[in-house]
Amino acid sequence: MNALIRRFFGVESLVKREHRIGPLPDDRSAYQDVSRIALPAVAEMVLVSLISSADTIMVGSLGKNAIAGVSLPTQPRMIMLAVFFALNVGVTAIVARRKGEGRQDAANATLRNAIMLALALSVIIMVAVVALAEPLMRLAGGNTRTPDDAIVLRDAITYFKIMAYGLPVTTISMCINAAMRGVGNTKLTMRVNVISNLVNIFFNYLLIGGKFGFPRLEVAGAAIASVIGLTVGMVLSIMAVTSGKDSYLHLARHDDWRPHWESLRGIVKVGGNAMVEQLSMRFGFFIYSRIIYGMGVAMFAAHNISMQLLGLTFNFADGLAVAGTSLVGQNMGADRSDLSMLYGKITQRLALVFSLVIAAFVALLRYPLAALFISEGTSDAALVIGTAAQTLLVVAFMQPAQMSAVVLSGCLRGAGDNLYVASRMMISVSVLRPALSWLAVNVFHFGLPLTWLLGLSEIFVRLYFFYTRFESGKWKLKQV
Repeated sequence: MNALIRRFFGVESLVKREHRIGPLPDDRSAYQDVSRIALPAVAEMVLVSLISSADTIMVGSLGKNAIAGVSLPTQPRMIMLAVFFALNVGVTAIVARRKGEGRQDAANATLRNAIMLALALSVIIMVAVVALAEPLMRLAGGNTRTPDDAIVLRDAITYFKIMAYGLPVTTISMCINAAMRGVGNTKLTMRVNVISNLVNIFFNYLLIGGKFGFPRLEVAGAAIASVIGLTVGMVLSIMAVTSGKDSYLHLARHDDWRPHWESLRGIVKVGGNAMVEQLSMRFGFFIYSRIIYGMGVAMFAAHNISMQLLGLTFNFADGLAVAGTSLVGQNMGADRSDLSMLYGKITQRLALVFSLVIAAFVALLRYPLAALFISEGTSDAALVIGTAAQTLLVVAFMQPAQMSAVVLSGCLRGAGDNLYVASRMMISVSVLRPALSWLAVNVFHFGLPLTWLLGLSEIFVRLYFFYTRFESGKWKLKQV
């Protein structure tokens, strides 16, 4: 048994001798390298997800309509943010590569140019989406067919507009944090995001229900609290790169803030491929969400409770993927593709262990977890809780495939192989998931759990693509 474990987890068995360029670290050092970056990133994302879930729980005290009202804008908002998610994929990958090359000035130039680009784009997009808030919510499935639907649409428009006004603040913080992850400073991003979200929760308490003399703003209060938290996060992020000159990444007023075309080309090259991925992925999620909304407000509320917990499990994988992206990118910059392969495989092993533990936790506690998100005395609460609990069995079943696919895609992004990731995500999320979900709802007339099972089966296709690509080693030839 020990020999089998050592063969699966041991460094010597993870990189074939013919692929080695130099000496490999010992088992302890290799896993410590991954843990140093992964654990703060996992802690950050899981804590942020837990706080976000607390946000939904606080809104859920208002009932299913409020849950649906803050959930309906999710996919339009993610489409709005897709440009910046893609930009930040490029920032992380390029900053990691520049650090591996020993080019600190180039890493800082990348950050400066990314901030300027993000700020300009965010203002343009903010103006556009605020003007189009109602059409976008109707496109997402909002309507006025029933009194409940009318309430959901009204709340969704309000929530979406307020969050859109905070877009420039959000993008600056995202950009700085992406660069910090590229150099492996995940402890800083953890502190920034946890503090930001705790501020959000504090103002949620004050503004949703109207406490200590603050007005009772309900859904609007949740949005305002989020923007306040995001603003705190931006301030902390800026302070991190301006106050301490001992930081690898540092910004100052006297720096050269003129456009640096080499840096911008690198961001656009890597981020452009990621843009294809992000837009196609968000389009797929948008259509998927619209299909589910067609099942009714109660089913949509149950769907979004399940999405909260799916997102929590996803964040474990995403934290490990940050380590994969950073270490693969840094070692590619240092011409040690063998170490990139090693650290990619270590993150895969850790993802498998995490996924099995999480799957057991979600399956065993599915009913109490679902009940956290909606007050039992509100309309259709028992139906929402029961349906969400059944759907969480699908979440548990998907964990090993989901986490492995996320980690492998992060490793490929670190190597700059974004076009491959983007094209496969387009096939899986933009085509297969909506098509399978449409069949489940409109042809087979499945309930929510079986709709999730059929729709999310595309994850296995995605895992096959990313696993075979990583094992092939073709990503070693990518230049950024």
